[in-house]
Amino acid sequence: MLLYATVPGFYAEVERVANPGLAGRPVIVGGDPRKRGLVQSATPDALEVGVAVGMSMREALELCPQGRALRTDMNRYRRVASHLRACFRRLTHRVEPAGLGAAFLEPRRPEQSSGELAERLRDRIREELFLPLRVGIAPAKFLAKIAAEEAGITGILRIDSEQVASFLAPLPVSRLPGVGARTAAKLAELSVRSVGEVAALDRRVLEENLGNHGLAILGYALGRDDARLRAAPHSRTLSQESTLDTDELDLTLIRERIEDLARHLEAGLVLERLAAKRVTLKLRFADRERITRSRTLVRPVAAAPELAALARDLLERTQAGIRPVRLVGLGVSSLIRWRRDDRQLELFSSQS
Repeated sequence: MLLYATVPGFYAEVERVANPGLAGRPVIVGGDPRKRGLVQSATPDALEVGVAVGMSMREALELCPQGRALRTDMNRYRRVASHLRACFRRLTHRVEPAGLGAAFLEPRRPEQSSGELAERLRDRIREELFLPLRVGIAPAKFLAKIAAEEAGITGILRIDSEQVASFLAPLPVSRLPGVGARTAAKLAELSVRSVGEVAALDRRVLEENLGNHGLAILGYALGRDDARLRAAPHSRTLSQESTLDTDELDLTLIRERIEDLARHLEAGLVLERLAAKRVTLKLRFADRERITRSRTLVRPVAAAPELAALARDLLERTQAGIRPVRLVGLGVSSLIRWRRDDRQLELFSSQS
């Protein structure tokens, strides 16, 4: 059995935790309503009144006037996502991230109960991050995802093999992978609106009208999914960005921002017990041109002072101070598990 664990409305729920004054109030996260910004995330109480991801923030606030609109803060969400993944990996190494706020998982041992793992995940995330976790358990990845979306107040829903047909049958066809608005409209022309009706349709009819895509949809309607968990032992990259308040020429201020980014990266690396063998500095100038500078290390680093020192050296290889900078980013890659002897910052083996 596979598990799909997700924090519904991840960005919005993270904002609620960051600001306790938002408890009990709908939260809508997205772009600037005055500049046609779009909704990127919303809490369940906002979704219940019609707010939807992708609609304009202005329309969302008209539907939910009591909602609190907040600008997207990707650095905050990445930091919390790092902590979330670390929590997952403390309980099982079989983790496939699915965006910032979700992942597919498997028990680390055959004898470990998937239900027990789901309960421990839910409780751990609530205790450490104060976030609501929903977990779906099913024999296929897409089924586990739908089960998580359908999980009720307990936050956990298990679908066993013998329950798959009855679970899927009443759902609208749009819940199946690969069924967007155009495919749903084509199926409606065939008087097919539910998953059960797809499952009952003659495969030749689906193939004639939708080709191989129709046969793939039929497979999902019958509960079939060949996708396997692609577990990664740990995160492959971590990054942080910061947009400056103004177009900045002051190198002292830019270096201070780099040091702040390095501290956040250190926290993420420590959570997952990782160290980096490659460090990348990214700048966006006032004219919107983006550049990157990177260095690869002989020995890995994880501490903020070393990361900041590397980034400051990379900064010297840019036109910062001559051309105004608007955004600073710092990233690490070639990540490995930290070892006790990986403590000394060494000179760089290569440059790019």
